[in-house]
Amino acid sequence: MANQPYLSADAACDEPWDPKEGDVIFQSLPYGPVVLAIEGVTKSPYSHCGVVGQKDGQWIVYEAIGKVRITSLKEFLFRGRGGGFVVYRLREKHREHVPKMLACCEKYLGRPYDYRYQLDDESIYCSELIYKSFRDATNGQQLGELRKFGEMNWRPYETLIRQIEGGDVPINREMITPRDLARAKQLEPVFSHRLSIELPIEHPIEKAGEKVMP
Repeated sequence: MANQPYLSADAACDEPWDPKEGDVIFQSLPYGPVVLAIEGVTKSPYSHCGVVGQKDGQWIVYEAIGKVRITSLKEFLFRGRGGGFVVYRLREKHREHVPKMLACCEKYLGRPYDYRYQLDDESIYCSELIYKSFRDATNGQQLGELRKFGEMNWRPYETLIRQIEGGDVPINREMITPRDLARAKQLEPVFSHRLSIELPIEHPIEKAGEKVMP
């Protein structure tokens, strides 16, 4: 598997997906300038994510798209490019935090989407919603590693970034990308459909000293 940026979908998940509250779903959104930039800057097909819950006996997804909102699971999955999605689940020792994590998602409902990808609470982007909800539910635990914008592949998208920012590229801004969220040590992949699975950041191959991710 060395030098492969992703595991193939066939490598990990053979069983049908049985949704559980707290499952984190990643997908590729339909192409557009911002989606292309997200996927290009992060070098990942994961341009959107949400977290699964239940309301009135129905499966829902808490997500930040347009604003932080609740979407039916069916609508969320239908939106993904090519119908593809990957599901990650909190490992067993972290699942006790799920109820409080979902309650924390509720407090962000209605916040506008953050096209500048800042970590303030005035506006929220998709992976930030999940990162902050887990953080708030666990008294400060990080779900994935924050990364400075300047460390990513931003140069091909500089014109769009400057338009959004109204000025310079924020190379020192820290953010949590969907890719880095998926690589959190607390998460494990449980299902994939037409989309590849990211290796966790502490995968045994990496521990053995082989480079897996670019």
